[in-house]
Amino acid sequence: MVELEELVLTPDERARGVRVDSVMFGMDWTGEEDPGQLAAFVAGRVRAFGAEPTDVDTTVIYQAAEADPTLRRGDFPIRQLDHLAGVLAPLGCTLAVWDNGTDTYEVLVALTSGDELTGLTHQGLPVRAWGSAPEETFVSLDCPNCAEMLAWQLPATQTLADERCDCGTALFDANGRPLPHVTLHD
Repeated sequence: MVELEELVLTPDERARGVRVDSVMFGMDWTGEEDPGQLAAFVAGRVRAFGAEPTDVDTTVIYQAAEADPTLRRGDFPIRQLDHLAGVLAPLGCTLAVWDNGTDTYEVLVALTSGDELTGLTHQGLPVRAWGSAPEETFVSLDCPNCAEMLAWQLPATQTLADERCDCGTALFDANGRPLPHVTLHD
């Protein structure tokens, strides 16, 4: 079994005892604090693995966002991560995220040479390739009847079929889809 450290740290970094946390980029769900930080981090990690990062830049994403009237808060980081994941694949790297249960993106660059990331964890929590299905999903809403905030963290294979609020209001249908009067939080 491959260990996370073998994929995200160079041999020199492993020999020096560098921790995985020190090669992780944290970004709030609304985006990076300063434009270009994420791209610079990704380019730096690619260079650490000995490749020259061409096109590891998010300028094109910024330009597209400026012209997109449908862009909502929180959409931009997803576009950046999608773009960078596509740029990394030909370089033999994979953009990965640590699913730590918060609303931040904890980003890693793994040297995978096209191999799929599976079964990796960090501090007991899953690390997965960006764009792959998470092992868990988070669902939250306000009950349309009593206004109580409800939240569930579920295995990705589980649904909220026929789920009801404690007040008795039906929230999801038999297939786990929210009923028409139910609005999920983004």
